[in-house]
Amino acid sequence: MADERTSVTEIVTGLGMTGASSLESALAARPSSTRGAAGPTWSTVTAAHLEGRHGALFEAAWRNGRAFLEASDGLRGRSPLLVEWKGPHKPPGYDSLPADLRVDHVFLVSCKYGSDISTNCSPSNLFDRLLSERTSRSEPWYEDVAPVAYAAFYAEVRTVIDDLPPGPGALAAVDIERIRLACKRTWPVGLVEPWRAFSAEVATATAHRWQANLDTLAKRELQLWRLLRLETSPYFVLGTKKTGAHVRYRVATPWDWRQAYRLRSLDITAAAAGQPLVRWRAVVEDRAAGHDVGVEGEIEVRWSHGRFSAVEAKLNLTTPPEAVPGYVPLT
Repeated sequence: MADERTSVTEIVTGLGMTGASSLESALAARPSSTRGAAGPTWSTVTAAHLEGRHGALFEAAWRNGRAFLEASDGLRGRSPLLVEWKGPHKPPGYDSLPADLRVDHVFLVSCKYGSDISTNCSPSNLFDRLLSERTSRSEPWYEDVAPVAYAAFYAEVRTVIDDLPPGPGALAAVDIERIRLACKRTWPVGLVEPWRAFSAEVATATAHRWQANLDTLAKRELQLWRLLRLETSPYFVLGTKKTGAHVRYRVATPWDWRQAYRLRSLDITAAAAGQPLVRWRAVVEDRAAGHDVGVEGEIEVRWSHGRFSAVEAKLNLTTPPEAVPGYVPLT
């Protein structure tokens, strides 16, 4: 079952598309055009509204659904026959489209409320396989790209925390829990500088590895499309920024993108931060405007479930959606 906030934002976004006169009437009537939300989930959303939870999310989701109903790129004022909620189920096969709602078997909608995260995946999926598949599998990336630095940092950890095994590969669950309790949210003073140096080493090695795998302009263009989550079918993103401002845009396909833009460069750099961080910046020619535009993002290469767990790559798009080439504002 999806968490309550997710259920609220996705289901209520769909309800806003149905043409119901108000959120209250839609929740009370449960329009016959809506599918996918089982009784317990529907009851959870209804109860959250009645009890006053997530008020801002209810309002934002309802307004986004109404905007899609009226949008020229969307339903153009025509009430849909069917709004399907994907919910928390996992597809039986490979599914790269980030769609939460499907409208009349045609319109695919991704709901994104209060998050700048583009996707999470394993580091090798991004830096080695270049997002050719979308998985969240985690792995010991630090040991892979910076084994000497990783061993040196772990040796520093052993000077602060007693009775740990000689190598990080031998850490048991109880050892990892002891490290987490000893370090909590910040490293002890004696580990701050070793961690900073190790993070820089991982970021640098990761950036070099990614850059080496993007050795042609064609590969860099395809990588940019995947970073922006351009797919072979167009889809829509409805949601809010962390500030609460609405997000409403259509994501172009690579075919659309090439007609409107041309990639000039894709640069990758390692960054000094509180954890290993790799930044990317693409310069793109806007064919219609006759000038170049930039789009940027960053990847946190971090432990997925606390210190000395497996590592994930967390992708964040730092350019505002309305300024991203290929994201077409909904009007």
